[in-house]
Amino acid sequence: MKFEVLHVDNHLLALHKPAGVPVVPDESGDESLYDAAREWIRHEFAKPGEVFLGVVHRLDRPVSGVVLFARTSKAASRLSEQFRSHSVRKLYFGVSETRPRGEGGVLEQWLDKDAERNVVSVLERERAGAQLAVTRWRLARFERGLAQLDLEPRTGRPHQLRVAAASLGSPLLGDLKYGAARPLPDKSVGLHAAELEVEHPTLRTPLVLRTPPPATEWWEWRRAGGS
Repeated sequence: MKFEVLHVDNHLLALHKPAGVPVVPDESGDESLYDAAREWIRHEFAKPGEVFLGVVHRLDRPVSGVVLFARTSKAASRLSEQFRSHSVRKLYFGVSETRPRGEGGVLEQWLDKDAERNVVSVLERERAGAQLAVTRWRLARFERGLAQLDLEPRTGRPHQLRVAAASLGSPLLGDLKYGAARPLPDKSVGLHAAELEVEHPTLRTPLVLRTPPPATEWWEWRRAGGS
């Protein structure tokens, strides 16, 4: 598996996850980013025996971008708490064929997940088992039939941003599950985890991780520095 190392130190490993790769092993049996990262650590640092790697957050399989792993149990515990308390900052790029309703704002939704179908739906009001999802969003550009969105999740719910984009009338490119008209050639969806900011678990200083989107035509404007 080809991946890019964005940051590595004694406690952390940050990678660019290609679209189509699962973060952790799943029922497909395909190689996961987790397995590839452990193997990379084993060879890079000549580590014998079992390699520890803590999973502190995930991206959906068809989504590309920053994934952060913990290399020590202390880092895993402290990072997991940051994600639980929503103190991390995350910026995603989204792209759709449809202009959203409005120019930006904050979207609050009660979400319900059907685990069997792996589909999330929006509820009209709170009910047992529902989770509140809060997303700040902005239309960065609409040109040549593509809406470029900035999406900042304030919570970390399953499929939160995919559902948010669809709710705004702008289903993400290739996201057939949430209203896209057609699949993308590489079976990805138009969502990219562009930035992740955390507090370093031992240094206690801000750590900002960034990675550009894949080199595809629908991400051309972003790769050229569009913001």
